Amino acid sequence: MPAVLVDSNIILDLLVEDETWRDWSAGALAREAEGARLVINPIIYAELSVAYETIELVESALPAIFDREPIPYEAAFLAGKSYLQYRRRGGTKRAPLPDFFIGAHAAVSGYSILTRDTARYRSYFPTVALIAPG
Repeated sequence: MPAVLVDSNIILDLLVEDETWRDWSAGALAREAEGARLVINPIIYAELSVAYETIELVESALPAIFDREPIPYEAAFLAGKSYLQYRRRGGTKRAPLPDFFIGAHAAVSGYSILTRDTARYRSYFPTVALIAPG
């Protein structure tokens, strides 16, 4: 069964009931759940945790539909290489960005990414299929 890595922005649209994106994200998530495993990793979990005071609140808010996977070491290596490319292109961040780990995880695992934020994924992980608005 194919797998889709679900970016935190999609999950947060549902959890915080974002008026602009909730319906689109809920529909996209439901469509993907019909034919694919929905996956999150520790980076996505960390991004979600910012909205909550305790881990128990994150756990109670996070739907059980998501498989949780570690980030493979091959993905960590690719994230580092993508970050190096970013820096050589003039990027100013001093550490690899979360999107590098998420994109690399999808790339080495053969997953798609369900997201609303496509720019960095398209730039640094052009082989990863993106499921996004528009």
